[in-house]
Amino acid sequence: MAVTATQNRETIWTGGFIAIGLVLLLSLLVQPSLDTTAPSLSHIHQVLQRGTLRVVTVNSPVTYYQEHEQYAGFEFELASQFASYLGVSAEFQAVASFAELFDAVSSGQADLAAASVTVTEGRRQQLRFGRPYLEATQFVVYRAGSSKPRSLTDLVGRDIAVVRASSYAETLDQLGRNLAGLHWQETEGDIEQLFYAVEQGELDLTVADSTVLDIHQRFFPNLRRAIALTESQPVAWAFSSNRDNSLQMASEEFIGAAQANGVLDDIKQRYHSHIPYFDQINTHYLLRHINSRLPTLTPLFQEAAEQTGFDWRLLAAIGYQESLWDEQAVSPTGVRGIMMLTNATASMMGVSDRADPRQSILGGAAYLRRVKRKVPVRIQEPDRTWLALAAYNIGFAHLEDARILTQRAGKNPDRWSDVAEHLPLLNQREWYRQTRYGYSRGREAVRYVRNIRSFYDILIWVTSREPRPPSISTAP
Repeated sequence: MAVTATQNRETIWTGGFIAIGLVLLLSLLVQPSLDTTAPSLSHIHQVLQRGTLRVVTVNSPVTYYQEHEQYAGFEFELASQFASYLGVSAEFQAVASFAELFDAVSSGQADLAAASVTVTEGRRQQLRFGRPYLEATQFVVYRAGSSKPRSLTDLVGRDIAVVRASSYAETLDQLGRNLAGLHWQETEGDIEQLFYAVEQGELDLTVADSTVLDIHQRFFPNLRRAIALTESQPVAWAFSSNRDNSLQMASEEFIGAAQANGVLDDIKQRYHSHIPYFDQINTHYLLRHINSRLPTLTPLFQEAAEQTGFDWRLLAAIGYQESLWDEQAVSPTGVRGIMMLTNATASMMGVSDRADPRQSILGGAAYLRRVKRKVPVRIQEPDRTWLALAAYNIGFAHLEDARILTQRAGKNPDRWSDVAEHLPLLNQREWYRQTRYGYSRGREAVRYVRNIRSFYDILIWVTSREPRPPSISTAP
């Protein structure tokens, strides 16, 4: 069996911790003082002595958010892994604006800023940046059906607003020096508020990074890209220019190790891989059905969640993928109900009336739990759940065939992104003849999981709009 991503992480982080430990030991030999506030101590020495990496970020689906009593997000995952690499805990503080974000780093209140920060020349004059781990391009954003800007001159006379102290404001400032009549406003709000204003027609245009827009288009399906204002820009963690670069250098070693050993790809797959495949038309219908159909079904999904341990929103996302939450839905093959159960599955799970919403939802949730229990417990989340969803769609036997093909190709059969590459082979005669259980709709299973992940993300976003705690800590 191939080495899992978790095993890779342990190897990386053990080596990193040993290297950092040697730095600490040498520092102790040179500096006997244990006062963590002493200016003679290096930045990384202070972090290690404190036992905590203080990370400042912002709340957004791109960086850091709450997901069913837990915290998640691309930046949350990556910074938590860096803390583990150092052998310390990670403490996250969410602030309301980029101005506060950079102030927290510059003043020493935070060790680094992890918030999908693009590296610009203006920011380099105030901060230092680590090794890039993503790239983004700034685009003008407009509402579908409105006048699309096709050149820079089309921005003149338009109502434009961007986030204050953002890289977008810096870009517009540079453009405005050579483009007479270009005017814009800077707001203290966040990018979601500006996206909402554009979609509602209250604002003509805003500017956003491609990575930010790609994720938010699921929540604001009327938003569209117009012209690009920049070339591709690096995204990296920000550090104070008033402190030494020891922590920055450790972060660059960590990012390099994470790139080499697949940990960074794992996190990218978790948060970004399903985004480009999502049909925006589905978002329109989902948002409409959240208001019209979901309210009466929510208590049933919550009841099923209590019985099975799944997040009710994941179960709701499955139900939406299966039937659009239509209790009378029937497929050409005879599956029916909210969870589109076959006669055999309904009988197995004790469902007497597949058209009864409660029986269908409870039966579908129980069946998913049954399928997931077959997935090896060594497989880490969320890969175990994505594999279970694929098995729910095409059957566990076909999933195992795909995992075997994945392993034969030298990839990790415990990693959903690797298995998803090989599931479509089950559609091809030359490949499925090599398997035990033969042909299966592998491509459909991949699309099935992608759609559910996107529906699930949207349901989390819609149901998690309440204020969040300002900070949390995670153990290494």
